[in-house]
Amino acid sequence: MSEPLKSIKLVTGFLTVGVWTLASRVLGFVRDVLLAAFLGSGAVAEAFLIAFSLPNMFRRFFAEGAFNSAFVPLFSKKLQTNEGQERFAQEAFVALGSLLILLTLLAQLVMPWLVLAMASGFFGDERFELATNYGRIVFVYVLFVSLAALLSAVLNATGRFAVAAAAPVALNVILIGAISLAFFIHSNQATIDVPLDRYIGRYLVWGVVAAGIAQFGLVWWASAKAGYPLRPEIPRLSPDVRRLVVIAAPSILAAGVVQINLLVGRQIGSFFDGAIAWLAFADRLYQLPLGVIGIAIGVVLLPDLARRLQAEDGAGGRAALSRAAEIAMALTIPATISLMVIPSELVSVLFGRGAFSDNDVTATALAITVYAVGLPAFVLQKILQPLYFAREDTRTPFLFAVVAMAVNALVAILMAYMLGFIGAAIGTSVAAWVMFWLLMRGRRVMGTVATFDHQFQSRLPRMIFASVVMGATLYGLSGLLASTLAVDGWRWFALLIIVLVGALTYFAVGWLVGAFKLTDFKRALQRERD
Repeated sequence: MSEPLKSIKLVTGFLTVGVWTLASRVLGFVRDVLLAAFLGSGAVAEAFLIAFSLPNMFRRFFAEGAFNSAFVPLFSKKLQTNEGQERFAQEAFVALGSLLILLTLLAQLVMPWLVLAMASGFFGDERFELATNYGRIVFVYVLFVSLAALLSAVLNATGRFAVAAAAPVALNVILIGAISLAFFIHSNQATIDVPLDRYIGRYLVWGVVAAGIAQFGLVWWASAKAGYPLRPEIPRLSPDVRRLVVIAAPSILAAGVVQINLLVGRQIGSFFDGAIAWLAFADRLYQLPLGVIGIAIGVVLLPDLARRLQAEDGAGGRAALSRAAEIAMALTIPATISLMVIPSELVSVLFGRGAFSDNDVTATALAITVYAVGLPAFVLQKILQPLYFAREDTRTPFLFAVVAMAVNALVAILMAYMLGFIGAAIGTSVAAWVMFWLLMRGRRVMGTVATFDHQFQSRLPRMIFASVVMGATLYGLSGLLASTLAVDGWRWFALLIIVLVGALTYFAVGWLVGAFKLTDFKRALQRERD
C-alpha cells in the first residue's frame, strides 16, 4: 500500500472510531440529562456515580490501559510476522479473564473500603450504604467490559474498528431504557412505596450489568468472525504471557493517569454536598471531545505506530503522528474555547431542569471551565503515549504519571482548602499539563519519528487564532440570545444557533488563514482503497 493510502487508512480508522464514540457520547448526554432531571445532585445520584466509577476505574487500569497498551504492540508484531497471533490472543484472553474473576470476587468482600477510598466523605450518611450496595452489583461490569476491551484491541489491531467502536453505545442505550422503564412503572403503579429516585437507582445498577454482557457479546461475535473465537480454558503462564505481564505492570498507572487524577477529585468532592454530581456532569461535557478525538486517535495510532516501528518506517511514523496531532488540535482547540466561553449556557440547556437546580448549574459550569483548561493536554497525552507503548516502554510513562499524580494531589488539596470543591478540577488540569510536558521532554531521544513536521507546526498558531475569533462570536451571540436561552422549548434552538454559527465561524476563519484546507476534510472522509 502506498504512503498516501496508508495515511488515508489511518484517518479513516480515526473517523470510524470517532463517529461511533461521538454517538456513544451523545447518548451519554441523553442518559445524564435524565439522571440530572430525576436524581439531581442528591444521595442516590452521588452513590450511583461513585459505584459506577469503580468498575470504570479498574477497567482503565487492567484492560484499556495497562493490559491493552502492552498487548497491542506484542500482538501487532505477531500479526506482522504471522506467527502465533491466534494462540497469543487466546492466552491473553484467559489470563485477563482469570485476573478479573478474582478481582470481582475480592471486590465483593472489600466494597465498603473501596467506597471509602473513592469517597470517604460519604462515611456516616446514607450515601455510604447506598454506594456500597450499588457497588457490589455494578462491579460485575468490569469483568465483561474488560474482556470486551481486549477483544476490541484484537479487532483494532487487525484494522477492524467499527464493531469495537460501536459496542460502548449499548451501555447508554440500556441505561436510558432502564431509567425510562423505571419511571414508567413507578408512575403507573400506585402500590410502589419506594421513592422514585431509589427505584430508578435499582434499575440503573442492574442495567449496568446487562450493558456489560451486551458489549462483550457483540465484540466476541465480531472477533470470532475475524478468526479469533476466544474461549475459556485453563490459564497457562506461557513465555508470551509472562512478557505481557512484565510490560503491563508499570503501565497500570501510566495509562490510567486520568482516572487516578479523577479519583483524587472524587475524594475531595465527597466532602462537599452535591460536588460529586457537579464534577461528574462537568466531566461528561469535557470528556466528549476527549473521547471523540483523543481516545479515537490513541486507538488507531498505537497499532499503526507499532507496525511502522516494527518495519523501521521512521518517516511514515512521523507523518502518522503529525497528522493525528493536526486533526486532534484542529478539533480540540475550538472545543476548549467553547467550553470556556459558554459553560453556563451549555449546562443550563443540557441539565438545568427537574431536580437539577440553578445552584447545580452554576457549580457545574465553573467545573467545566476549569476542566477545559486541561483539555488540550489530555488529548495530546493520548497522541504522545503511543510513542512509548509502541516501543514496549511502559516504565517511562509510569514514572511521568507518578510525578503528575503527586502534582494533582498537592494542587487539588491546597486549592480545595482555599476555594472549595473546584480545587479538584484545578488539580486535574494542572496535572494534565505537567504530564504533557514530561511526555514531550521524554520523546526527544526517539529520533525523527517522535517529532512533529513543519506542516503541523505552521498550522497550529492559525488554529488558535481561528478559535479565538470563534470564541468572541460565541460570547456575542450568547449575550444577544440570553433571553431566548431562558425560555423552555426555545433554549435548545438558541443553543443550536450559537453552536452552528460558532462552528461556521471557526471553519471559515481557519480556511482563510490557512489553518487547514477544505481538501484535508475531503480526503479524511474518503475510504481507503488497497
